[in-house]
Amino acid sequence: MLSADDIKTLPPSHELPCSDDIPVDNEDQNFVPNYLLFLLEYLWKQRQDWYFAVDMAIYHTTGPNPRVPIVPDAFLSLGVPRQKDGQSRNSYILWEEDNIAPVLALEVVSQTPGGEYDKKLKSYAKLGVLYYAIYNARFSQRDGHQPLEVYKLGKTGYQLQPGEPCWMPELGLGIGRCALPDDPLERETLSWFDAGGDRFLNEAEVKDQQLQLERQQAALESQRAEAEREQAALERQRAERLAQRLRELGEEV
Repeated sequence: MLSADDIKTLPPSHELPCSDDIPVDNEDQNFVPNYLLFLLEYLWKQRQDWYFAVDMAIYHTTGPNPRVPIVPDAFLSLGVPRQKDGQSRNSYILWEEDNIAPVLALEVVSQTPGGEYDKKLKSYAKLGVLYYAIYNARFSQRDGHQPLEVYKLGKTGYQLQPGEPCWMPELGLGIGRCALPDDPLERETLSWFDAGGDRFLNEAEVKDQQLQLERQQAALESQRAEAEREQAALERQRAERLAQRLRELGEEV
C-alpha cells in the first residue's frame, strides 16, 4: 500500500495521457467492448459504484515506471464512482482510485499478436485483476486457443475457467459469445449473461419484447371482445326466437 508521501511523488492525472495512441487493427476491438459497455449502462443504470472503460490507460505502480500504463481493450472496476470528482476520467490512475484494481480486464486479439496469452497475462496478474478475458474469434486457430478464454486469479496465478458463458460471482455477471438477433450484419460479439446462462437483453430488445407482449395482449383483448360480441349476438338471436315462438303460441291459443 502506498503511503501519502509516496503518492505525492507520483504524477497527477493531467500529466498522463489517456491511452497509448496505438490504433486498433480490426473492427471487433471497438464493437465488442463498446457493446459490453452500452449493455452495462442499461443493466446497471441505477448503480453508481462501477466504472467500465474502453481503450483507456491504467496507471499503476506494479511495473517499472508509473508513467507507463497498461491499456486493455476494456476493463471493469467495482467500488469506484461512475465519475471522478463529478467529471469524466481521462485515464484510470490506481493511486487516485484508492488502489482499486479492475475486477475484469478484456483483450480482443488482433491480427498482430500483442502478448495476450503471456506478457499481458502476467501484467494483469501482478496488477491484481481478478478476471482476465481474452476474446479471439478471428485468430484462435492461429494461436492455438479457444475463441473466448476467461482466467481467474488465484494463489498460484491465473486459472482458465471452464464453460461458456463464464459466470463471475464477484461481479454478478457472466460473459460469453453470442450473435445478436437484431444485428443485420449477424456479427458475433460478447455479452453479459445471468447465473442461469441466459443472455441479458439490451434496451432495444427489451422494448421490442414489451411491444410484442403488448401486441399479443391487444390481440387477446380483441379476440375476447369479438367473442363477447358473438355471444351477445347469439343471446339476442335466442331471445328473438323465443319471443317469436311465444307470439306464435299466443296466436294459436
